Amino acid sequence: MAHFAKIGLNSKVLQVIVINDDILKDSNGNITEQLGIEYLTNLYGWSEWKQTSYNTRLGKYYKQINNTYVLHEDQSKAFRKNFACIGMIYDETINGFIDKQPYPSWILNEDAGQWQPPVSIPTDSSISVKYKWNEQTLSWDLIE
Repeated sequence: MAHFAKIGLNSKVLQVIVINDDILKDSNGNITEQLGIEYLTNLYGWSEWKQTSYNTRLGKYYKQINNTYVLHEDQSKAFRKNFACIGMIYDETINGFIDKQPYPSWILNEDAGQWQPPVSIPTDSSISVKYKWNEQTLSWDLIE
């Protein structure tokens, strides 16, 4: 099955649709994203669609073995950084789906398609020790 994200204003993901892989095959049996876009445009009257990979997370491609996802040996299958979800943004610059920037100071890791703080979270964070980001001081505050 192939997954496509419906893209709206400001490149926001509005919906994710699943279609049969056969729709993407041309007369020679080659799979192309454009055939999926044309199919969905005709079906819904909306022309902004991007294919997304259910098995891609943080720029890595995973395969499912039983009920566990493990890193796939063929990373050429990693597609558009992250599986698209409603509310995410399609970033044309990195050709990937990302979450909304959580804080102005956070920096986009373009390889992973993930926002990262300018200062790493303290290493003693665990279930019993929690921190929250303080945008004013650009540091992590202990939650007591």
